[in-house]
Amino acid sequence: MEGSTPRGRTRIQKEKREVILEAALEVFSTNGFRGSTIDQIAEAAGMSKPNLLYYFRRKEDIHETLMHRLLDTWLAPLKELDNIGDPMTELRSYIRRKLEMARDYPRESRLFANEILQGAPRIMPMLEGELKELVDEKAEVIKGWMRAGKIARTDPWHLIFSIWATTQHYADFDVQVRAVLGPDRGGDGRFEDAARFLEQLFLEGLKPKAG
Repeated sequence: MEGSTPRGRTRIQKEKREVILEAALEVFSTNGFRGSTIDQIAEAAGMSKPNLLYYFRRKEDIHETLMHRLLDTWLAPLKELDNIGDPMTELRSYIRRKLEMARDYPRESRLFANEILQGAPRIMPMLEGELKELVDEKAEVIKGWMRAGKIARTDPWHLIFSIWATTQHYADFDVQVRAVLGPDRGGDGRFEDAARFLEQLFLEGLKPKAG
């Protein structure tokens, strides 16, 4: 457990926690959970190990805090998928939000990918609980659009998985993307290029079939 309760933290304590979490994000996203140590996090945070342990007693506590924050951030765009909105507009917005997150939160994406590749030993309850419940809920929204004839029939779960895979690729494999695109196409404009391509890929494929 952590060294102090949320209600009892001073401004300085909150700031110190944020410094630790920022340092831990860099360390975990680079080395993975198993390859990271409290000493590395303390060094990256610019504080002594005893000082760090005042705020977080174990490496696991730091990692758990980061993963909870990450899941909240990751789920926010999916939560906004609105059943009363126009399906194409909603899905276009979702694709773009996910690409914005790939651009703005690459370390968080690598942290999550590392955890999943290890079998998700520290976040499985979150995956089987909050994440599954939300995906099931939004799959029903997509099925409702299909029943109404607003989009073509497909598997809504695999549609969501495919959007995750194609958008998060630009965070997890950013080095590869930039290397292959080269200096002329590998700049910041690559995200807009990706957005236009993925919109065409998904939205054209989801247009209702005539007849």
